[in-house]
Amino acid sequence: MTNAVAAETRDLIAALGADPALLAGGTRIVRSPITGDVIAEVAETTPAEAAERIAAAAAAFRVWRTVPAPRRGEFVRQLGEELRGAKEALGRLVSLEVGKALSEGLGEVQEMIDICDFAVGLSRQLYGLCMPSERGDHRLTEQWHPIGPVGVISAFNFPVAVWSWNAALAFVCGDSVVWKPSEKAPLTALAVHAIVERVIGNFGPDAPAGLAGLIIGGRDLGELLVDDKRLPVISATGSTRMGRTVGERVARRFGRSILELGGNNASIVTPSADLDLTLRAVAFGAMGTAGQRCTTMRRLFVHADVYDRLVPRLIEVYRTISIGDPRDPGTLVGPLIDGEAFAAMERALAAARAAGGRVHGGGRVDVNGEASFYARPALVEMGEQADCVREETFAPILYVLKYRTLDEAIAWQNDVPQGLSSSIFATDIREVEQFLSAAGSDCGIANVNMGTSGAEIGGAFGGEKETGGGRESGSDSWKAYMRRQTNAINYGRILPLAQGVKFDIE
Repeated sequence: MTNAVAAETRDLIAALGADPALLAGGTRIVRSPITGDVIAEVAETTPAEAAERIAAAAAAFRVWRTVPAPRRGEFVRQLGEELRGAKEALGRLVSLEVGKALSEGLGEVQEMIDICDFAVGLSRQLYGLCMPSERGDHRLTEQWHPIGPVGVISAFNFPVAVWSWNAALAFVCGDSVVWKPSEKAPLTALAVHAIVERVIGNFGPDAPAGLAGLIIGGRDLGELLVDDKRLPVISATGSTRMGRTVGERVARRFGRSILELGGNNASIVTPSADLDLTLRAVAFGAMGTAGQRCTTMRRLFVHADVYDRLVPRLIEVYRTISIGDPRDPGTLVGPLIDGEAFAAMERALAAARAAGGRVHGGGRVDVNGEASFYARPALVEMGEQADCVREETFAPILYVLKYRTLDEAIAWQNDVPQGLSSSIFATDIREVEQFLSAAGSDCGIANVNMGTSGAEIGGAFGGEKETGGGRESGSDSWKAYMRRQTNAINYGRILPLAQGVKFDIE
């Protein structure tokens, strides 16, 4: 590992406080998608070591749950400050490990900082309710208690942000966390873990050892987390196939799952749309992160009246978009994560052609040699929503269809197994409100005059149907990391029973 990317990776790991020795001597090979070069050989966690870390998290939870919530918020505030100082180095490491453009790598770390800020305020707002009682001299309340250690399984495309969405909330809610990152992105996890351990060490006795655990490995370790009863909550981000397995196994032991899975996201362009704004939004939504966001725009329904005014312009953008090394500030589209992702893109385009689609773009682009996989984004004009359109491919492919009525477009949008994100481009309030109504989009996210990606942490993130139904990040997502307790309090001297029941023993 004498290549330049490996050398820079070691320097960044050291700058972030992790031991560069962790990058050598292991069996888990890590390649940068930027060049395809090997940048690390990381040791995998053994099952016995993973069990020890879960046990440590369980012990830490018993201490952490008794720490006042505002004090737990102070811990997360300090974590956010550490992340601010580490933003440049960690953002660049994200770019090296998963191939994101530098601005997107930095943006991902900013998400971590933002969720820490959100969680600090939340630590003083873990509200329960007070309800009137039907019985005299009684009151009803509910309160929220820490639930236990939380297992987090994250994906390569957001290697650090998704952990923070879960961990920042879990920490203020009184839970410990055990994290299994994607096997394609262990290095950023090692760096983040070093940052968290530093905060724990500086925080004092209130922050116990084992509060944040990390296990590196493949599917077997993920299954170990999923099946362990000491982890009452499992948050898993990945494919629908993976989520179905996780959900079933966690449910079998009566655990709680937070699933954030596939998203075959669509946008609708109405006759009233601002087409200049639409063009920019579609370009980022469909091609940003090389089409490897769970919220990437994958389907576009354009009204017949504006189709010829928008789609040719969009095809030209696809033809001229800058594809290259993500370390270059001028690059907008970087590499796919690996050769398997490129092969899946090729198969999807072949299926689209077979279904009568007209493909613009696609194909491999030589940027840094045969070991890396850069592809030109593809726009595919389709005559109908064929099976290939209804199946999500994690690559920069945008299927474009022409529609005539908004009812038709909404029906097409909803006619897929997933239900993560959606959007409409319109200036007619009637079109907007129909889209946002109960008869409109069936997705967990429904945007107006913007694309399907680029969610902020203030709102709950997640979707319906085969997207899994889980919610992470903002709003009241924190409730998934706590247990609800209802309290009936009798402050009188008699014992009236609810519903008028009589049970006199005198």
